[in-house]
Amino acid sequence: MSTTISAAQVKELRDATGAPMMDAKRALEETGGDLEAARTLLREKGMAQVAKRAGRATTEGLVGYRIEGDVATMVAVGCETEPVSKNEEFQAFAKKVLDAVHADGPGAVESLEQDRLDTGAKLGENIVVVGAERYVVEGEGGTLNAYTHPPANKIGVLVQLEGGTPELARQLAMHISFAAPEWTTRDEVPAETVEAERQVYLNSDELAGKPEQAKEKIVEGMLGKRFYAAQPGGVLVDQPWIHDSAKTVGQALEEGGAKVTAFTRLSVAE
Repeated sequence: MSTTISAAQVKELRDATGAPMMDAKRALEETGGDLEAARTLLREKGMAQVAKRAGRATTEGLVGYRIEGDVATMVAVGCETEPVSKNEEFQAFAKKVLDAVHADGPGAVESLEQDRLDTGAKLGENIVVVGAERYVVEGEGGTLNAYTHPPANKIGVLVQLEGGTPELARQLAMHISFAAPEWTTRDEVPAETVEAERQVYLNSDELAGKPEQAKEKIVEGMLGKRFYAAQPGGVLVDQPWIHDSAKTVGQALEEGGAKVTAFTRLSVAE
């Protein structure tokens, strides 16, 4: 004898799982009306679908941040489509990730794996935590700020300065969101990377016919303008300051009495 499933039971299961009506009804029928068993069954089926979705690109989503006192946190959570990025369930999961990382650091993301899978099953998309970072200022003189690029908030930057002001830190975060530097200073660039770039310029047609004694100086100029100051890529302090291209980022920081301690750029779209 089959179990009669009421509309109220189906609604309760749908509210709890986000499953389509017929899937919820079928799960209740298969489990004899046992709500918990039906939830488990839907989850098992959902997990199988999540596994199939795992390789799909996530070029939408949200980057969010929180700054409280001497702690600043930023996370990026990706999904497949823009409508899902605006969905309450997705945003609630993204907030849960931000809360966890703010409290316990980036390692806390691992504890939310089941939540991630459940959210993906409910929304029918591949949901991923693209990145997470937390900075904690120790001692005096540290400055924290962040920036997410409106209106989609798919790119964000977290900045920590030694000295400076919150406004300068925010301006720098805005610059980094646009210019996407790979290194902070020239000292961080691997020597082999610089040498490879130098050889490309030395062997370029632009230097053909130039006097040998002039080539090295020309190459150094090319490295400065085309490699170190490149946007995107390049070295942060060498890049033209987006708020005043007449100066470099390094000059703007020096004028503001600041030094970059750390920065993180997160994007769900790249």
